[in-house]
Order: sequence, then C-alpha cells, then structure tokens
Amino acid sequence: MTARPTARRPLALAALVALALAACATPPTPEPDAATAGTSGRDYTACMVSDFGGLDDKGFNQAVRDGMRTAEQELGVRTLTLESNSETDYAPNLEQAYQQGCDLTVTVGFSTADAARTAAERYPDRSFAIVDDSSIDLPNVKPVVYDTAQAAFLAGYLAAGYSRTGVVGVYGGQPFPPVMLFLDGFADGVAHYNEVHGTDVRLLGWDKASQTGTFSGTFDDIAAGKSVTRNLLDQGADVVMPVAGSLYQGTAEALRDAGRGVLIGVDNDTYEIAPQYGDLILSSVMKQMGDAIVSVVDEGSQGRFDATPYVGDLANAGVDLAPYHDLADTLPDGLADEVAALRQQVADGEIVVESVNSPR
Repeated sequence: MTARPTARRPLALAALVALALAACATPPTPEPDAATAGTSGRDYTACMVSDFGGLDDKGFNQAVRDGMRTAEQELGVRTLTLESNSETDYAPNLEQAYQQGCDLTVTVGFSTADAARTAAERYPDRSFAIVDDSSIDLPNVKPVVYDTAQAAFLAGYLAAGYSRTGVVGVYGGQPFPPVMLFLDGFADGVAHYNEVHGTDVRLLGWDKASQTGTFSGTFDDIAAGKSVTRNLLDQGADVVMPVAGSLYQGTAEALRDAGRGVLIGVDNDTYEIAPQYGDLILSSVMKQMGDAIVSVVDEGSQGRFDATPYVGDLANAGVDLAPYHDLADTLPDGLADEVAALRQQVADGEIVVESVNSPR
C-alpha cells in the first residue's frame, strides 16, 4: 500500500556594502570553533552564520556548529562561526564572512534565505550552503534539506501505538514548510497505525488536508510552548511532538507539572542535548545535520563544490528516529519491531511518504 505522509564584485563595492551594513548593525567578531583552527590540513576556510536562535540553542544551530567542528578536526580546514541574535544580524554576518575570507559560508535555517541569496549574488566567486531551505537557485548555493516527513511518519506511528488515552498532539512554531513537513509525516503515521490496527487514535494540532493546525507563533518563547502543551493535555493528549525549536523545554515543563505524558523531539536526539528531561522523551525525529555539513565542507575543500541539493532521507540516513533511551522498556510489546520494519519499508520505497511541503 502507499501511505501519503510528506515526505533544495569587486572590492570597491564590497567596501561600500560593508560601510552601509555597519551603519545598521555591528557584526560580532567571528570565532574559531576550536584551538586547532587553521593549524594544519587543507588551506580552506568554512564559516557558519547561525539563525536568530544563536549558537547554543540546544537544537538546530548547535548541531550545525558541531558538524563544523567535526569538519575542522577530521579534514584539517579552518572554521569560523558568526552568531546571529536577530534577523538584522544576517547581512552583517555574511559580509563579515566575506571579509574574513570564507571559502564556504553555511547559513542555518530558512529565515536566512533572503540574506544568503543577496550575499551569494554579490559574491559569485564564493560558495554558500543553506540548511533547511531550497528556495535559492544559484550555482554557488547548495541547499541542505531533509525529508523529515519520512522519520516523522515513524514518530506518528510510534506515538499512536504508545498512547494510553488514544489522543496524541503536535504543534509548530510558525507555519513554514519545513515545520509543516514534520506535521504532515506525523499525521500520516498516526493514520497508518489506525489502518493497520483498526484503532481510532485521534490527532490534535494538525489537519494535513487543510494544512491548518496549532502554532505557538515563536521558536524561542518557552512559556508559549508550555501553554500550548497544557491545552493539548487538557484535551487528552499523552504524547506531544513540538516542532518549534527550543519550545520542547516548555512542553517538558508542562508534562512535568501534569505528572503525565511524554514528548517526541525534533531536529536532534533531544535526550542527548537535554538529559534533564530524559524520563519524558520517547524518541526524536532527527536530522543528521553534522554528517551533511562535513560532506559539504569536504567536497568544497577538494574543489568539488556543486549546487546539487543534499536531501537527507531514511535511505541515506540523513533523517532517522532516535533510540527510546529510558522509555524503551515502557513500549507496548511488539511496537519497537513494528516501527523498525516500517522504517525499512519507507527506506526501500515500499511505503511512499509524501507532502506538499516536501523539499524534493
């Protein structure tokens, strides 16, 4: 059967641009990612510009920074990071990356797309990559995107099988395609579980057909995540997947206060980055961002950069479902085996997970 879950100038001008940008914002000083930066290996500089969540967001930016550090250690390239605390930092940081001689600049998140496009057009001799966005069609920009609907499909199936109340919930930060991609996959996973088991597990927070659902309106207001989660719990949900950056912390707090329920993280293995919530984390829908970053830096440093999008999926292990960690022994009998078999079916193309928000 086929499931339908969802699831890439010249120096004078540069100086003028730099002056104009400086009048608007003061870019932070870029910092080497480790003490070994530039001491050996390839004569190549790879840089990272974070989105407004900052480098230590215990999420997306942190995972990309870890990938840059791995590239530095394994490939011997020089790496620099530039932190953004608001969207107004993107353009100055990208200009700073150019001034620092970055051969490749990686920007993190779809919110950086406009600034990245402008910089790539201004400096066609430099290479760029953008994580989680495929809207830029330029020969010097490589999209790094993830078909997270495939792994979210597994998470939806897992949640439906794990729920004791027969109600599960999701919410997003804002209605952007990479966010809704998770929600589409999760919804189809719940539907697939119901089809296989003849159950009627109910999903709160997302309607795939109408592409409408619950959004916190933010990716960094922990209190908002707590409030949204309380509402889902009040409606009976006992498994919640927040697709809203750091707001998973608010979800965990709401679960702790209620004394019931578990959460499914996104982007990273949330258990690893937030072990204080380990007893509440059932699993996570992971984007293996570090591996992709190392690959892109490796290709660029060998003169093999190209703009062909990298699309992470289950087949190439670019996305995956995290281990169940502390909650492994609480899964209903046979559920882990069902999810493992389902993973293989999706990876092999026996089950096709689709979405209007797919990066393909």
